[in-house]
Amino acid sequence: MTEPRNRFGISGRLAAAFQANPLTPILAIMGLLLGLVAVLITPREEEPQIDVTMANVFVPFAGASARDVEQLVSTPLEQKLSEIEGVKHVYSISRPGMAVLTVEYTVGVERQPAIVRLYNQVFSNQDWLPPGMGVGQPLIKPKGIDDVPVMALTLWTDDPRRGATELTEVAHSLETELKRIPGSRDVYTIGAPDRVVSVTLDPTKLAAYGLTVADLGQALRAANAVQQVGERVGSGAAVPVTAGTFLANADDVRELVIGLSGGQPLRLSDVAQIRAGGDIASRYAWHGAPAGKAGPAQGIAPAVTIAIAKKPGSNAADITTGATQRVEQLKGELIPEGVNVTVTRDYGQTSTDKAQKLIQKLVFATGSVVLLVLFALGWREAIVVGSAVVLTLALTLFASWAMGLTLNRVSLFALIFSIGILVDDAIVVVENIHRHMARGGKTLREAIPPAVDEVGGPTILATFTVIAALMPMAFVSGLMGPYMRPIPINASVGMLLSLAIALIVTPWLSLKLLRRHGPAHATGQVSTSDVGTRVATSDSDGRTVEPSAQPAVDTSMRVPDHLDTWLHRLFGRIMRPFLDARTGGRRRQVLFGGMAALVVLAASLAVFQLVVMKMLPFDNKSELQVIVDLPEGRTLEDTNALLTELAAVVDTVPEVLDYQGYAGTAAPINFNGLVRQYFLRSGSNVGDLQVNLVDKHERDRQSHEIARDLRPKLAEVGRRHDASVKVVEVPPGPPVLSPLVAEVYGPDYATSRKLAKALEQRFLNTEGIVDVDTTVETDALREVMVVDRARAARLGVPQVAISDALAAAVAGFDATYVHDGASKYPRPVRLRLPPGDQASTERLLAVKVRGGQGQLVPLSELVTVRKAPWDGAIHHKDLLPVVYVLGDEAGEFDSPLYGMFDLVGQVSDNAIGGQTLAQTFIAQPQDTSGFAIKWDGEWQITYETFRDMGIAYAAGMVLIYLLVVAQFRSYVVPLVIMAPIPLTVIGVMPGHALLGAQFTATSMIGMIALAGIIVRNSILLVDFINQETARGVPLAEAVVDACAVRAKPIVLTGVAAMLGAFFILDDPIFNGLAVSLIFGILVSTVLTLVVIPLLYYALLSVRDRTVGQAA
Repeated sequence: MTEPRNRFGISGRLAAAFQANPLTPILAIMGLLLGLVAVLITPREEEPQIDVTMANVFVPFAGASARDVEQLVSTPLEQKLSEIEGVKHVYSISRPGMAVLTVEYTVGVERQPAIVRLYNQVFSNQDWLPPGMGVGQPLIKPKGIDDVPVMALTLWTDDPRRGATELTEVAHSLETELKRIPGSRDVYTIGAPDRVVSVTLDPTKLAAYGLTVADLGQALRAANAVQQVGERVGSGAAVPVTAGTFLANADDVRELVIGLSGGQPLRLSDVAQIRAGGDIASRYAWHGAPAGKAGPAQGIAPAVTIAIAKKPGSNAADITTGATQRVEQLKGELIPEGVNVTVTRDYGQTSTDKAQKLIQKLVFATGSVVLLVLFALGWREAIVVGSAVVLTLALTLFASWAMGLTLNRVSLFALIFSIGILVDDAIVVVENIHRHMARGGKTLREAIPPAVDEVGGPTILATFTVIAALMPMAFVSGLMGPYMRPIPINASVGMLLSLAIALIVTPWLSLKLLRRHGPAHATGQVSTSDVGTRVATSDSDGRTVEPSAQPAVDTSMRVPDHLDTWLHRLFGRIMRPFLDARTGGRRRQVLFGGMAALVVLAASLAVFQLVVMKMLPFDNKSELQVIVDLPEGRTLEDTNALLTELAAVVDTVPEVLDYQGYAGTAAPINFNGLVRQYFLRSGSNVGDLQVNLVDKHERDRQSHEIARDLRPKLAEVGRRHDASVKVVEVPPGPPVLSPLVAEVYGPDYATSRKLAKALEQRFLNTEGIVDVDTTVETDALREVMVVDRARAARLGVPQVAISDALAAAVAGFDATYVHDGASKYPRPVRLRLPPGDQASTERLLAVKVRGGQGQLVPLSELVTVRKAPWDGAIHHKDLLPVVYVLGDEAGEFDSPLYGMFDLVGQVSDNAIGGQTLAQTFIAQPQDTSGFAIKWDGEWQITYETFRDMGIAYAAGMVLIYLLVVAQFRSYVVPLVIMAPIPLTVIGVMPGHALLGAQFTATSMIGMIALAGIIVRNSILLVDFINQETARGVPLAEAVVDACAVRAKPIVLTGVAAMLGAFFILDDPIFNGLAVSLIFGILVSTVLTLVVIPLLYYALLSVRDRTVGQAA
C-alpha cells in the first residue's frame, strides 16, 4: 500500500512527484544539451584570467637628475595617485630625465573605471607643477592580463641577402592581415630595427660650406611643410588646392636643395650620405635551434617576432588557430620565399591540449566511479549513478559559462576533484533504494519515495555542509583568490545541482532501470541490517515521525545478506570492547587520547621539515626565460655576445626545441613578465633569451628540473661577463617580483644602497640561494658637458643650441618624416654623425654651432667635459624610498620560504653593512628613522593566501556548526559530528611525507574540502543512531548497527572521492590537493566509522545518566 505523499518531507515529495513524471526525461535531456553547448562556446585558456589592472605613468623631465625627478615629479605624483579608490600599491622609478610610476589596483577592480579614475586624478591635478619648469606631458599606458600575447610568430631567414630590416617589412605587412582575425587585439613586432632615412653628416663638408646641423634640420622641416590651403572656385567648379608635396623617399631627401654655393644649388647629398633602411642597431633579435632540430642552417639567424594579444572574453584557441591558417595562406604572397615563420608561442594550442587532457581525465574519473558502483551495487545502479554524474557535470559546465568562467586548468580540475563529491548524493539515494528493495514487501514505485525520504534530510544537510566548507574559499583575497576561485564556485554549484538531480532525476531513472530487481522483491528477503531503518526522529522537513507511523517490517521473512552479516560481525568485534559497561570507558579514553596524539604527531611533520611548505610547485611548462643584466655602461654588442654564449649552453640540452635572443629589448611577455614589468626592459645592457622546450609528452624531465640543471651552467657564463643571469620559470600561480625579495628602507638612500649590496653578499653566501640581484646599479662613469655660459653668451650661442647639437651628434636628430603612402609606421629623416665620430669625444666636440654674428663656433670652445659618477635610479614603494634585493631558492627544499627563514636568522644574528636592521614581514616599517628590511616575494603571497584560507576554513566550520545545530536542535551534537575534522591531519601530513610532496595551497584546499566530506559521513552515522534509538533499540546495538549499515555508502562515497583524486595525482600543481584527498579520506573514513559512533555513544550515555540521576 502506497504511503500518503504528505507523510514525506521535501525529499520524498520530490521523488514521488518526478519518479513517473514525463517532464523528468525532458529536463534531463535539456540539461545535457546545455552542457554540450557550454563546452562548445566557453572560451578556453590555460590559466584562469586574473583581473589585475595596472598602469604606467611616464613623465619626462628633460635634463633633470634622478634626485630632481624624485623630488619634483615622482613624490608629489605618488601622493596624488595613492588617493585613488581601489589602488593597492604605487611604485615609482626616478631616472635621469624620466619618472615612471606604476599604479597597481586591488585584484578584481574593473579595468575601465580604474583607468578613468587614474586619468582624472593625473590630469585634474596638473597644477602640482608650475608651467615652464620643463616637465613634460604625462603619458598613461594601462596594462592588464589581456596585454599578454597569446601567440608569437618569429620570422627568420637564412638568406644572406636579407636581414632584420627586410624581415621587419614583411612583419609589418603581416600585422594588418593578422589584425583582421576576429578577437585579436594588439598585434606588434618585437626586435624590429628603426626604419629611417639616415642622413650621415660629413662634419668637414658642413664646415666647408658654412652649415650647421641646425641649418639642415631647418631646411628639411621647411621643405616638408604641406597644407590644404582651401578651394579655388573657377570655371563653374570648386577645386581643392594643396600647397606643396611631402618628402616621399630617400631620393627626395637626397636631392633637397639646402642652399647655394658658388651660384650653384647645394644639395643635401653634397654634405651627407643618405640611405633608406634600418638605423644603427639599438636592439637585436635572432632565432636559433640546436643541431638536428628544425631551425637556421648556421644555428642562429636574424629574426623579428610578431606578438598577438586577444580581446577580453575571446577564445585564445580560435585566435591562434586563425593566425596559423592565415600565415599558411600568405606564404608566397606577403611572406616571400626564404623567409621562415616559426610559432614560438601558442597559448591557444596549449589551452586546448590542457582542456582536452583534463576532459579526458574527467571522463576516466566518471567511468571509474561508475565501475565502482557497478561492482558494489550492480550494473543497473551503475547506470543510474553514471547518468546522474554526467548530467550534473553538464549542468555545472553550463552554470560555469553563465557565471563568466572559462574552461581552464583550474576550473576543469575543480570538476575532476569534485567527481567524488558530486556522486555522493546519487550513491546514497541509489544505495538506499537498493536496500529498501532488498527488504521486499513493496513495489519499486512504492519503495522509492520512502527510500529517498529516509536519506533526504541527512543528504540535504550533508550537501550544504560541503558547500559551507568550500564556499568561503571564493572570498580569498589577493592574486591567489581569483586564480583558485573556480574550485569553490564550480564545486558548490555542482553540489547543489547533484542534490537536485539525486532527488528529481535519480528516482525516475531508478524506476525505469531497477524494476527488474526481481528475486528479492518476490520473496520478501530483508537484510539483517535493515531492522527499523525506516524509523527516524525527523524527516527532511525537520518534522518528528513516530515509530508507529512507519509500516512494520515482517522480520520472519528476513534472509541474511552475506556482506551485511559480515559487517555486523566485524563492527561487533571492533566496537563492543569500547561499549562494555565496565571497561569501555577507559578504552575509549585511550582511543581518543591516541587519536589526539596522532594528530599532534602528524602536524609536527611540518615543524621538523619532513613536509615542506610552499605556495605552489612549479608546473611542467614548455618554455623558460633567461633574463640578462650586464653592468651599466656595457654595449649592445656585449649583451648580444653574452646571449650568444648562453645559447651555446642551451644548445646542449636535448629537450630544447628552439630559442630566441633579444638584446636591448624584452621578449614577448607572459603573465609573470606583466607583473614584473619586463616590457619596460630596454637599453644596451639588458637582454632576454626565450627558450622553448619540446612537448612535455616527448621528454622525461619536467621543465623545472631542466631549469635547475641549466641555472648553474648559465650563471657561470654570466660570471665571466660580470653579468646577472637569471633563469625565470613561468610561475604556477600568481607571480611576484621575485620568489625572494628583501626591501631595504631607511632615512638615507645612499646608505640603503650600501646595505642592499651588503645584504646581496649575504644572499650569495647562503646555500641554495640563486639568481641574486639588486636594483642598485653598477658604479660607472658618465660625462657631463658643462657649458661655459659666459663665453657662450659673448659669442651669441644659446645653451639650447649647444644641447640640440650634442643630441644630434650623440644619438641622432629626427628633423622630419617622409610620407610614402605605404609605411604603417612613421619613417623619420634622422641626422647623425658617422659612428666613428660619435665614439670620439674630440670629433664630437668638433661639431660647430652658429654664433650670434653668423660665425661657426666649435663645441670644444664652449663645452668642458667632466667625468661624473653614474646617476642611479631611485625606487619608491608606497611613498617610501626602497632598494630591492632579489633572489630565488634552488636548495634542498626548493621553497623560497626556507631560504628566507635562513636569511632572517642571519640578519637577526649579524650586523649588515655595520647596521643592525629591523625586520618586518607583513607591512612596511612604520618607523623610518632607522634602517629596516621588509621581506616580500613569495612569502607575502603565501602568508596572505594561507591567512585567507585559514579564515575561510574557520568560517566554513562555523557555517557547518550552525547548519548541524539547526538540524539536530543541539549545541553539543554538532561538536561530535565535527570531531573527525582534525583526524584528516593524520592522513594528510603523513601522505605528503610518504610521497615527498610539498604542502601547498592546493593541499590546503584539499583539507578544506575534507572537512565537508567527513562531516557528511558523521551526519549519516549520527542520524542512523537516532533512528535506531527512537524505535527502542539499545544504544550499544544502535551504534553497531549504524557502523554496519552506513559503512557501505560511506565507503562507497569515500572511494569515489579517492578515485577522482587519483586522476589529478600526476599534475604538478594539484598534486597536493590529490594527496590531501586520497590520504585524508582513507584515514579519516576508517577512523570516522569508529570514533564518531563511540563519541556519540559517550555523549548519550552521559546524558542518560544525568537524566536518570535527575529523575
